[in-house]
Amino acid sequence: MARHPRSTETQVLSRISGHKGGWVFTPAHLADLGSRNAVASALKRLKAQGRIRQLARGLYDCPAHDPVLGTVAPSADAIARALVVRDAIRLQPSGAYAANVLGLSDQVPSRIVFLTDGPSRKVKIGKREILLQHTTPRNMATAGRKSGTLIQALRYLGQERVDDRVLTTLSHHIAEADRPAIRKDLRYAPAWIAELLGPLTTPAGRP
Repeated sequence: MARHPRSTETQVLSRISGHKGGWVFTPAHLADLGSRNAVASALKRLKAQGRIRQLARGLYDCPAHDPVLGTVAPSADAIARALVVRDAIRLQPSGAYAANVLGLSDQVPSRIVFLTDGPSRKVKIGKREILLQHTTPRNMATAGRKSGTLIQALRYLGQERVDDRVLTTLSHHIAEADRPAIRKDLRYAPAWIAELLGPLTTPAGRP
């Protein structure tokens, strides 16, 4: 039996409301709630009502509002997670953004770079530009894992800028449960990065 359009809309709204602010979603996140056309119609109506916002083709969010800042843009990470679902690709934070994620830099770059196994392209959402940069299978071998962000952040900093403060900051991001997986992934890192991260992945870690 076909679902009534309003039934799909109610379920879509319930699904969206069940997530915390900042969730970026695609029709694929709602595919179990109705047919493709029913979900598309529900999203169209909710957008017209101002309950959701369309960020780009196939990307939506529930606008979050701050009393001082007004409407708040979704995070780059939330956008990236939605792109992974929409485009069936893998993404890995890179460059200055990877360093920022790990607390090695306080400044969020205006252009955020993710490595990808998909095609290179730019995604513009509001004033934020996200660059998807196609890379080698070796660089994507650790995509979506903490080890990947650690490796890419250190690549961005360069060996000469790594000091005890950097290593201490990184050690705070490596929980005991993370160490075996990171240690295993060091085979994908340049030799100098593997040498720096190795001591942080031992049972004792770095003081």
